[in-house]
Amino acid sequence: MAQAVVKTRFNFPKQKSVYNGKVRDVYNIDDQYLVMVVSDRISAFDVVLPKGIPYKGQVLNQIAEKFLDATSDIVPNWKITVPDPMVTIGRYVEPYPIEMVVRGYLTGHAWREYKSGKREICGVAMPQGMKEHQKFPEPIITPTTKAHEGHDEDISRDEIISQGLIAKDEYEQLEKYTLALFQRGTEIAKKMGLILVDTKYEFGRKDGTIYLIDEIHTPDSSRYFYLDGYQEKQDRGENQKQLSKEFVREWLMENGFQGKEGQNVPEMPSEFVNEVTDRYIELFEKITGDNFHRAEASEVQERIEKNVTAKLNELL
Repeated sequence: MAQAVVKTRFNFPKQKSVYNGKVRDVYNIDDQYLVMVVSDRISAFDVVLPKGIPYKGQVLNQIAEKFLDATSDIVPNWKITVPDPMVTIGRYVEPYPIEMVVRGYLTGHAWREYKSGKREICGVAMPQGMKEHQKFPEPIITPTTKAHEGHDEDISRDEIISQGLIAKDEYEQLEKYTLALFQRGTEIAKKMGLILVDTKYEFGRKDGTIYLIDEIHTPDSSRYFYLDGYQEKQDRGENQKQLSKEFVREWLMENGFQGKEGQNVPEMPSEFVNEVTDRYIELFEKITGDNFHRAEASEVQERIEKNVTAKLNELL
């Protein structure tokens, strides 16, 4: 039986601290390296759900590895090595306090805002008369703050600069990187019969250089539609078939949960957990074109500790 890794408590060589995010546990190694363990936790509506999803961490880590390598000519990234299917070791980089969200289509949060009557998001105008899942004339950047707890908040370009969160010239560079990465991701997805609908990128700075950090083009950070049938579904006003975490959100909403105060997270039956695993593996194979090989999952924590410690002993 595959174990889902929902909590880690490692003590690696020269470890200074650990940050536990919604999905990732990030270990600071002597302010030189970061060990990012991608757990099997799953979050929706900014709430970590009680059950983990076996192999989800491996899926996310290996997709991110592939796309960090495929975009390293656009912007330097933090990755140094992947010593374990669920772990990336990279540079210790000071992150910017903003996530760069880029949207090619009117879907998800943007659609919910649009449907409520808003025609502007993060200071960016949205055209009148659009339908759900319709392509924007050009991709739009809709940044959010990075909340340590609770919900990320929409923020505009002008607010980011005026509040001194990021200097104007650096922010403009982040916008250029964001659009170039999205264009590359769109091209790769198209070759695989998919549409990259929207995604988010995170960046950091070290010694005056901007680095792409964290994950990229994974189902946790991105939404994909199937290219085949997209236009027919739009013409008929039908929902798009998508590969993303949205189906988990939809299941939660059907079961009375949207992350609002007073709502309880519904119990996830084993059948649904297995379905989520299958959907994550399906996305891995669809977007990468590679077969997914399930890593040995009976003693996962021991495997991770052994692999990471061996690699750190080489690096330090």
